[in-house]
Amino acid sequence: MIRSFRIQPFRTGIACAALLAGVQAQAAPDHVDITWMSITNMYFELGDQKIVADGYITRLPHEIFYSGQSGLGQTQRPVRPDEPAVKEVLDALGGKSAVKLLLTGHNHFDHSFDTGTWSKLSGARIIGARTACLQTQAQGIPEKRCTPVFGGEAFELERGVHMYVVRWNHSGGPELNRELHEPRELEALPVADANGALRAGVLEDFPNGGGNRAYLFTVDGPRGRFSWFFQDSGSPVDLQQPIIVDGKNYGAPLDNLRAAMKAAGVESVDLWIATGGRDMAALVLPVLRPKAYLPVHWDGLYGAFKAGPPQRYDDPEVTALLGTQGVRMIVPVQYMDKWRLDKDGIRSVDNAKVKQRLGFR
Repeated sequence: MIRSFRIQPFRTGIACAALLAGVQAQAAPDHVDITWMSITNMYFELGDQKIVADGYITRLPHEIFYSGQSGLGQTQRPVRPDEPAVKEVLDALGGKSAVKLLLTGHNHFDHSFDTGTWSKLSGARIIGARTACLQTQAQGIPEKRCTPVFGGEAFELERGVHMYVVRWNHSGGPELNRELHEPRELEALPVADANGALRAGVLEDFPNGGGNRAYLFTVDGPRGRFSWFFQDSGSPVDLQQPIIVDGKNYGAPLDNLRAAMKAAGVESVDLWIATGGRDMAALVLPVLRPKAYLPVHWDGLYGAFKAGPPQRYDDPEVTALLGTQGVRMIVPVQYMDKWRLDKDGIRSVDNAKVKQRLGFR
């Protein structure tokens, strides 16, 4: 089922059976397995839910981008997703049945460029911004397969598994990278070329989608509750200021997070999967109060996926801040590193078979 937890004119009342796969009758899962697949690409396995968040496996070359403070505003030519590369990862995860739901945090190329391809290969449904739905329609995915969310929606994915959509912001700021940071939604269906290629620029077919969507998960497992919060970008510049798109106020990100936590009945989470740096972490930590932190989006955008991370994670300011708050740092080392989260906390689990299939050590 889907409902709204904020007093906002959100699209609600859509039957869950038509939206996902219906709420299952069996007991809630007692753990979630979490795999970091690079950048902010995550794979969540819990019960019948097999969820890919973002899922950008294609690596577009830096040289096709130009314009804007970030240099990512426009592109020299339209491009297509690397479908064989996405299929290789899908096959390594277990094939078509290994992905049932696709989430997009925001809709820049390094997050949602491959969403349509994942859906094409797996048949998975999509939840994200209206921009995500338009992008995937342009890539040949039926409109009905994508559910647009605006912040404030609450889903029961299956018995005891709840997901709360939190309207969030994008990194940077108006003085640093306006074209990346300002909340922008697509206003119309992008037009692909004869080969099905789109323009990947953030001022073209891949704007951020009205800022960002973060996702709070809670699971009432048979041994007790566990929870995590996934956020794939963010900025301290206006984290406490309302997000306004087309004259509509979607609330301030921190207020939205507070509302989601209240609706979920949690005062802290077991795991925060995030990016954004020390200043943003300093604002979020008192609200979220996580027990552990998994950093993402630190490994660059342009290196080949099969090459693995180009460097090790190293952010001493974030690490020091988390240490003062007693938050455990979970540091990814290689793509497809995997952890298990349950009521007792988070621990590393073996994922050698998947890594071997993809050529990672």
